[in-house]
Amino acid sequence: MVSAGDFRNGLTIELDNNVYQVIEFQHVKPGKGAAFVRTKLRNIKNGGVVERTFRPTEKCPQAHIERADMQYLYKDGDLFNFMDVNTYDQFALNEDAVGDSLKFVKENDMVKMLSHNGQVFAIEPALFVELVITSTEPGFKGDTAQGATKPAVVETGATVYVPLFVEQGDKISIDTRTGEYLKRV
Repeated sequence: MVSAGDFRNGLTIELDNNVYQVIEFQHVKPGKGAAFVRTKLRNIKNGGVVERTFRPTEKCPQAHIERADMQYLYKDGDLFNFMDVNTYDQFALNEDAVGDSLKFVKENDMVKMLSHNGQVFAIEPALFVELVITSTEPGFKGDTAQGATKPAVVETGATVYVPLFVEQGDKISIDTRTGEYLKRV
């Protein structure tokens, strides 16, 4: 159990039969009345954000989130197959559990699988990946006055906006959290 007075960013708690992560918290001591803790909480299963206030003495059970290194093997129809690199156990997840978290992940890449009470709720790819551009339009000389971009499709099938000088066959670095182009490799 963790009291609301001990909340910190990133802490996960169980509340109303859901698991929430503390995004922001603020201890408020008004001139009149009792102190309270104002928080923004993200539901880790569906991504929704709620704001809630707590008395500093309120207690919530702390949620234990398990993170495991897994290797993404392949997609078979609607199922995505993974392997535990320690035990070599293989298992499949459906498209609902995976979402679009694998749009920058190639086969045999490592990912982190997040679960709570044995139920997988999210997959975290590496923060930065290097992928080859499979198709893009050619850039035109002189179109770079305001840092113009163009769409490009990478080898995983995802679309990324890149500067005009990037061409088909180039290898680029991408931030998987935002889907933004970082640099040409």
